[in-house]
Amino acid sequence: MTTAMHFSDSLALNTGGLSIAVISPDDQRRADAISIFGECQAGSIREFISYPASVEDATRVVGNDFDVVLIDLDSNPEYALDLVESICAHGLATAMVYSSQADPSLLMRCMRAGAREFLTVPFDRGAVAEALIRVSALRSSVHPAKKTGGRLLVFLGAKGGSGVTTLACNYAVSLAEESRQKTLLIDLNLPLGDAAINLGVHAEYSTVNALQNFSRLDSNLLSTLLVRHRSGLFVLAAPTELASTQVSDDAIDKLLDVARQNFDYVIVDAGSRLDLQHTHLFDESATLYLITQVGIPELRNSNRLITKLSSEGSPKLEIVINRYDPRNQEIGETHITKALTREAEWKIPNNYAAVRKMQNTATPLTEEDSPIARAIQKMTRTVCGRADLPEKKKGFSLFG
Repeated sequence: MTTAMHFSDSLALNTGGLSIAVISPDDQRRADAISIFGECQAGSIREFISYPASVEDATRVVGNDFDVVLIDLDSNPEYALDLVESICAHGLATAMVYSSQADPSLLMRCMRAGAREFLTVPFDRGAVAEALIRVSALRSSVHPAKKTGGRLLVFLGAKGGSGVTTLACNYAVSLAEESRQKTLLIDLNLPLGDAAINLGVHAEYSTVNALQNFSRLDSNLLSTLLVRHRSGLFVLAAPTELASTQVSDDAIDKLLDVARQNFDYVIVDAGSRLDLQHTHLFDESATLYLITQVGIPELRNSNRLITKLSSEGSPKLEIVINRYDPRNQEIGETHITKALTREAEWKIPNNYAAVRKMQNTATPLTEEDSPIARAIQKMTRTVCGRADLPEKKKGFSLFG
């Protein structure tokens, strides 16, 4: 059974199957959508007879109550695309869209906004059923059952200059895009963190504001300190000016606890800060990416850190060799493996030009197809349970 309401009305969802919200000001098109979707699945369907008054209203009312939000593009294409982007950026639901125009440029814009399926009207029952099967499979892999807190993913360098910030920023953007869940990057590489510069965001507040006010820090206060990247990633930046960084371990832990209560993924750029080893960053609830390079100082430091991080109660450790070039190594693979005591989980190819371009233009590496982008995407798709990408991209698709 479906229920008609304006977007401002309250919601009470049934259980079972996919819960679907159908948003369209056009009565006939909305009725057609409800009819065909009702035939193809047994979950609840709610219809909204108008677009929300604002994008903010959409995120507030939709919340996490729906598995799928189906949006009519044709009544107001530009606003509908903004709505899709907001819903996807907040990880609220899987967005599907429909239009009478099978326009490739419109399809591309929908894909970039985050829509997973593009349907044309009149609806084809087989196409709708296949789309729902894909969405159901996607949600079961990308949206597992909620845990007590979001995953904590820490980037730590074996030595200064290992590329921690570059990898943390691009990893965070990729994870936000691949998972479509709420993702936060915290820059703890104080006092000179560069995450905001790398991402091209301008933050009014910083990590220091959160740490200095940790006794009253909660989800509301944290939300006021964040800035949002165009990918949907939220960022708690380092301060733009030098500031006192004498903060307690309790302050760090409180920040991480509040962040994990409100985000599915919390990525931390910890630079090379071993002084944080008594915080939650180094306990068994975290995954720690140890960033190193093929050089004697880096491998020596890595060996010592790996030994220290192999004790009970330590974080899950994954070794990342950055700027890796198998064709130009004075240190052989055998010696690398011996120094690290095991094979590295990840190897990020060396491409100075691509990284420099990213830093100068604040354009994430994953916006272009390259060996570095594919390596980072493989890391993030592994974390959120998605299948590996093909070796080379073969064009654009709405489907992961």
